[in-house]
Amino acid sequence: MTEEVLVERYGKLEQGHDGRWQLRFERRLTHPQEKVWRAITDPEHLAAWFPSTIEGERAAGARLRFSFPDGVAEPIDGVMLAYDPMSLLELQWGPDIVRIELEPISEGTLLRLLDTLEERGKGARDGAGWHTCLNALAAHLDGVEEARDEMAMDRWKDVHGHYVESFGPEAATIGPPQNIE
Repeated sequence: MTEEVLVERYGKLEQGHDGRWQLRFERRLTHPQEKVWRAITDPEHLAAWFPSTIEGERAAGARLRFSFPDGVAEPIDGVMLAYDPMSLLELQWGPDIVRIELEPISEGTLLRLLDTLEERGKGARDGAGWHTCLNALAAHLDGVEEARDEMAMDRWKDVHGHYVESFGPEAATIGPPQNIE
């Protein structure tokens, strides 16, 4: 496996200029930007890969509510911080800020996800979570039905160990989500 593939496959944990910790992912998706945009904004597509619903207007400044399937966690309030159709979605998700950027490339679309964390201790947990979600997004775009259900929990467990080892014990003080045993 080449280093380039490894970088795209696993996320990185970095400290931002403001001192907050950030998870950074890049994925090259072999689909047009318009199709990827629908997958990250339309509720029917979000259900295939995103960990919650996103209820609220798709506009900067809009109040949002994130509800989790089957009540696995309490709903979270947030705000749409930025919304630029086809290229940028940034939202406050509870105490975190999640930014998704899309850029057209010759092979399809480059997706960048940046999650600015409330605290470093959940870096490994959330890194494994976003890793799994982005795998499910790619599978959904490829036409795999119920991609999230097929991959999510077992895959999270598979990659969590990598993130704990890679990010260190300081980034693994908050354990798995409630729905992962």
